[in-house]
Amino acid sequence: EDEWEDMDTAGHPPHLARPEGHSCLTIVNVNGVHYCDVQYFNCDGAKGSQLQLLRAGLFPVTMRDCRTSFTFHVLDDFLWDNVKCGTSAMNYYSKIWRMTSSTFPHLVPDRYRELLRVSRAWRNLKLLKWKGFYPRSCNLDHGGLVLFCPTCPQPGINIPEMDDVELSHTYNNSWKYSCVIVMDSNFKAEHMVPKHAGNETWLMDGQGYMVASQDYKTYLGGTTNKIMHSDCNNHCTISQANHHRGQLASTGIGGCACARHGCFIPHSMVDFQKGKQQVNIDYALVHALHHEMKPSQRVPHFYDINCQYSQNLGH
Repeated sequence: EDEWEDMDTAGHPPHLARPEGHSCLTIVNVNGVHYCDVQYFNCDGAKGSQLQLLRAGLFPVTMRDCRTSFTFHVLDDFLWDNVKCGTSAMNYYSKIWRMTSSTFPHLVPDRYRELLRVSRAWRNLKLLKWKGFYPRSCNLDHGGLVLFCPTCPQPGINIPEMDDVELSHTYNNSWKYSCVIVMDSNFKAEHMVPKHAGNETWLMDGQGYMVASQDYKTYLGGTTNKIMHSDCNNHCTISQANHHRGQLASTGIGGCACARHGCFIPHSMVDFQKGKQQVNIDYALVHALHHEMKPSQRVPHFYDINCQYSQNLGH
């Protein structure tokens, strides 16, 4: 019986017929898509319509003349499904379609693209909230919106400052307070060249795990990559380091993480333009060493091509 739905004279279910009028708002919730007649306060001193929606627990898709909004509940629910279950935005909204009307899902308004845009903004706002950021506060440091491994030794955070304990000269302390780094890459994470690059907006450029884009481009433009000649027989990672693939803005990503627990180091992830070149990994390693580490702290590192990478590391 739950699969049966009443239809009006036009052959559409009544709850899928959008009401006539300028004040109709499409609301996406965890239990489906709904139409709601919204009346805003227009008295003296009243806040704008977008602020009124936010105070009501509705996230507007646009800041002007909003016609669609997502509830805070559905955005949190999608965030949990995406992080914990690996649910994509397409699959999640397909569920919303079916929950709205299992018989006529094609009549449900398509707000998939709006979900993509709003969910990214919602994720960024949550990070800003957890960080304690507000509009008039100071600028965030690189990697300031994400967390590092709480177990790895970090002077002044979970171990004493360098002035209070010797970390490098005494063997018994050096291994205990050393931060072990592993470096690796993922060439499945490709990124196509955007059709309208000028319309791309960075929500947290350099404030997460990826490095700041403009500083990274400046570094690559002023640094010459030294072509590596592998001593290993048919080493694919080295031999394909300079291969370029058309229509791709990046051929993969790489970065640093703690070897003990696998937590990525903030502001130490880079993208590749051709392949696993040393110039890219150098940039990631340098920024990883600058994150909550001191010069006297020992940092062993692992890399799957360390036999080749370590040859010029001292230079």
